[in-house]
Amino acid sequence: MSDDLISERHGAVALLRLNRPKRLNALSDALAAEIASALEAADADDTIRAIVITGDERAFAAGADIGELGQPGGPRLEVWDRVWSIRTPIVGAVQGLALGGGLELAMSCDLLVVAENARLGQPEINLGLLPGAGGTQRLAHALGKALAMELVLTGREIDGREAYARGLACACVPAELVLRTALDLAASIAARAPLAVRAAKSAINDAFELPLHRGLMRERTAFRALLETADGREGVAAFREKRRPTWTGA
Repeated sequence: MSDDLISERHGAVALLRLNRPKRLNALSDALAAEIASALEAADADDTIRAIVITGDERAFAAGADIGELGQPGGPRLEVWDRVWSIRTPIVGAVQGLALGGGLELAMSCDLLVVAENARLGQPEINLGLLPGAGGTQRLAHALGKALAMELVLTGREIDGREAYARGLACACVPAELVLRTALDLAASIAARAPLAVRAAKSAINDAFELPLHRGLMRERTAFRALLETADGREGVAAFREKRRPTWTGA
């Protein structure tokens, strides 16, 4: 891992910090690949049960590395498929700018904590382009067609308060509290039964990919499968015995 991405460990939570401050954490191909590799490594580690991604006080990520847009074929967008396949819940902690690819990375997280004065947007239209790493699709799912159309077609930015009010973020706090809030949220998730957490993440994502009936059938199958796990039996027993459950991930 290069200096452009810093990995830390906070108990059962992995923290990834984008660290290209001179470029406002712009997402070069190399950095995007590092993020994907770090996420995959955390996902494969059974002792890591939640992940937080953040930048710094000036920028979560200000977009793609413009210097790479003029290269033949442009940025290597296939790396995003690796980001989207992570099973472990990911919390984004957004301060400053989250624009273009930066907002697409933020929306690839399962939960977002944003600073009140954060600035989020998809300004690709100003370059004669459109979002290429999920922006049109994820904005439409999160905000609805009308607002997604406005933001993508005009390049308008929204602040953290509007992002929260519109349902794009799960929490909006003063900038100095963003990372602590995200880590606390991740720790709360990490304290839950890991098989159930991953299954629940998958089931909620199914709601955006599948017809309702197929999503319901997958949910039912996952529920029944969890009942047969050691953690499922432990959770039911602990409730009956009025004690705190001990999760083993089995």
